[in-house]
Amino acid sequence: MPTTTTGDTGEPPRPTTESGLPLVAVATAADVADGLEDRLGSPGRFPYTRGVHPGMYTSRPWTMRQYAGFGSATESNARYHQLVAAGTGGLSVAFDLPTQMGMDSDDPLAAGEVGKVGVAVDSLEDMRLLFAGLPLDEVSTSMTINAPASVLLLLYQLVAEEQGVPGVRLRGTVQNDVLKEYIARGTYIFPPAPSLRLVADTFAYCREQLPAWNTISVSGYHMAEAGATPAQEVAFTLADGIAYLEAALAAGLSVTDVAPRLSFFFVARTTLLEEVAKFRAARRVWARIVRDRFGCDDPRSQMLRFHTQTAGVQLTAQQPEVNLVRVALQALGAVLGGTQSLHTNSYDEAIALPTEKAARLALRTQQVVAFETDVTKVVDPFAGSYAVEAMTDALDAEVERLLAAVDGMGGAVAAIEAGFQKSEIERSAYAVAQQIDAGERVVVGVNRFRTETEEPYEPLRPDPDLERAQVQRLADLRARRDGAAVGAALADLRRAAEGTDNVLVPMRAALRELATVGEVCSVLRDVWGRYEPSERF
Repeated sequence: MPTTTTGDTGEPPRPTTESGLPLVAVATAADVADGLEDRLGSPGRFPYTRGVHPGMYTSRPWTMRQYAGFGSATESNARYHQLVAAGTGGLSVAFDLPTQMGMDSDDPLAAGEVGKVGVAVDSLEDMRLLFAGLPLDEVSTSMTINAPASVLLLLYQLVAEEQGVPGVRLRGTVQNDVLKEYIARGTYIFPPAPSLRLVADTFAYCREQLPAWNTISVSGYHMAEAGATPAQEVAFTLADGIAYLEAALAAGLSVTDVAPRLSFFFVARTTLLEEVAKFRAARRVWARIVRDRFGCDDPRSQMLRFHTQTAGVQLTAQQPEVNLVRVALQALGAVLGGTQSLHTNSYDEAIALPTEKAARLALRTQQVVAFETDVTKVVDPFAGSYAVEAMTDALDAEVERLLAAVDGMGGAVAAIEAGFQKSEIERSAYAVAQQIDAGERVVVGVNRFRTETEEPYEPLRPDPDLERAQVQRLADLRARRDGAAVGAALADLRRAAEGTDNVLVPMRAALRELATVGEVCSVLRDVWGRYEPSERF
């Protein structure tokens, strides 16, 4: 926990939260009592501070997801079957870097990255292998993909239809949050304006074709991993959410068309109390945004529903088993804060791809919290806690201050183009690094409580021949598909991108003809251009 000094007064340093806000070590009723009842409300009712459902986990637990994907589609499929057998209720797909960047595995820029940080998916054939034998009408699938999100979602829909599962029965989430890529992660392809058009086209397509699908997961997780404070994480994420709703309205959709299928994605750190307060404040601020800024009284539109992942950046390669403790605490914070779904990181992820045993232990962590503790028997267990309520109020105010700063620059997109959010996050990340180096912030096993030797660990390593095999698969695909049909379908996609028609319709036709992810994205790159980041701040 960071501290603030008091100069040369001789007084001990005063503790602050991760967001740099005063931490009230001994809170009293007077600190939070004024208007507390109005701010709290009831679970399942505006402003949703206490949760989006009246009963929360007393009726059923959150969706337990495990983020997985590596190497080939066949290897990842085997891991998904293992996770389903272990009791997970939701799959979460990690794609490799070339796929995230809209490149095929045989692209020269993909060399050395195929299958390394996720699964390589180049075509409909890979997606078939990835989900072979999995009950797509029973599991909920989340796909962490952004710039080419629409492409991968359509491939998933096509595979489901081949299995006899119509779009109306598919449940899951596609991240589809390209704005945070410009801020914190970097896997962008197109400039912001056409990227927002593609997001809005996905909203409209899914309203008709996949009505139960969450069409975007507005992500603060990656901002937090890049160094954002809890307040920055929430504020910049909600600012992006505002931009997406505005883009939907500009495309002729209504708030009630989009907001009920919009979800959010946050991190859970080891600072458990502030994380609980963060989730509660985020719900409250978003409810006000939808009601007051967009004039929408629809309860389903006002609810901030979110997925949580434990903090990968807080995992250490030193004494990796200690990460099991960190992840358990982070998971508990997410649950106490009212998450709708949760992924728990594996203890070995700071070293390499998770082994099967480590992935199973991560899932077991969630199951222990859900079935062996009593936290699921109470709705919003920290409601009325003086410390948590004071922290919730402080975070609420700081989030509003940061939102006002983004608004003052012209909104999220204008602030991104000016480099504002990126610069603010980098300053916060540098401050944390300084605190760790100075020993002011303790990291067990890194700057305190170190051991001289580490126990041997055998990491999971991708098959070194994977890239060659994947490139050969692509060559075989191109040799036997109907090249003329692919060319005609891609030409239809180009015309839609140049005009105003929804691009997902011709995109789906091209993918059905076995056009590749890279070919589809190349057409859009040719029409819309590439994004070049700003260095103004």
